[in-house]
Amino acid sequence: MFKIRGKRVSAGRHYFNLGGVILACYDPKADGDKIKFMPNLDHVYIAVDNLDGLFKSAIKLPFTKIDRRIITQPWGERSFYAKDPFGNPLCFVDSKTIFIG
Repeated sequence: MFKIRGKRVSAGRHYFNLGGVILACYDPKADGDKIKFMPNLDHVYIAVDNLDGLFKSAIKLPFTKIDRRIITQPWGERSFYAKDPFGNPLCFVDSKTIFIG
């Protein structure tokens, strides 16, 4: 089974180590910060080696909103779309099919 690893570092911050790159999900209101942030306007794309396993784990998490099931794009890329607990859009892409332009 694929495990989603991350660390809640405060009420409004959850960090994920993605092979040495840290994805920081942040909600200033939950941390009591006076700044106002909106969710990202576009998706952050994350390539993973086990897309099917990640999807099966993600749909069981109560705080994850899955926008679409795994699909194969016309150009061959396999992916699914979700939102993190703070509403930021994420796209998880099968690393074997990643399209970078």
